[in-house]
Amino acid sequence: MAKKVVMVISAHPDDSEFAVAGTVAKWVREGHRVVYVICTNGDKGSDDPKMTSARLAEIREREQREAAGVVGVSEVVFLGHPDGGLEDTPQFRGELVRLIRKYHPDIVMTSDPYHRYMWHRDHRITGIVTLDAVFPYARDRLSYPEHQAEGLEPHKVKEVYLWGSEEPDTFVDIGNTLEIKLKALRCHVSQLGGHSDWKDWVVNRASTVGRAHGIALAEEFRRIEIIY
Repeated sequence: MAKKVVMVISAHPDDSEFAVAGTVAKWVREGHRVVYVICTNGDKGSDDPKMTSARLAEIREREQREAAGVVGVSEVVFLGHPDGGLEDTPQFRGELVRLIRKYHPDIVMTSDPYHRYMWHRDHRITGIVTLDAVFPYARDRLSYPEHQAEGLEPHKVKEVYLWGSEEPDTFVDIGNTLEIKLKALRCHVSQLGGHSDWKDWVVNRASTVGRAHGIALAEEFRRIEIIY
């Protein structure tokens, strides 16, 4: 495809690596520009009784920057909301609208908010607020008019890719980038350091998804094309 700008909007550090790193690495190799937006600081994800939220947030930001670098993403935006604290508010939506208008992504990737039953609340909120930010808010000039004072004009996103969807329809071959995905995940020591089976789970998942569609290894998405 022609060179595009891709924005990945995830709730926590490491979400992007689990969900889209194989696809992102593939697209970066093809010359596309990718921007990561991390909505929370991940400051609750530890069972260590000696860990503090402030220290964990610093660790997870460093790990996320390292992981992004592995897949070739040089721009990472941290919104800094507390882990578990995301809400569907005009302020949060405005942050995402502003970034969409700043970076002009052709494609936005985020978590499917309509995943049923057990789904991290931050994933659900991130997905729904991202979809609203994409359409109609980033498109409409009279929404968040304060952005115009920064020179930011309305922007129309062309496609959305949802991960975690129960109705995926798009399958990306990551056979040549799975090792990059695994290397990026290894950067998240604070989350995976105490687990020995995460690699098998990731590989088996990619194999299961791909095999059903004639691909050795794949990541899956629900793709939405936006017609204006």
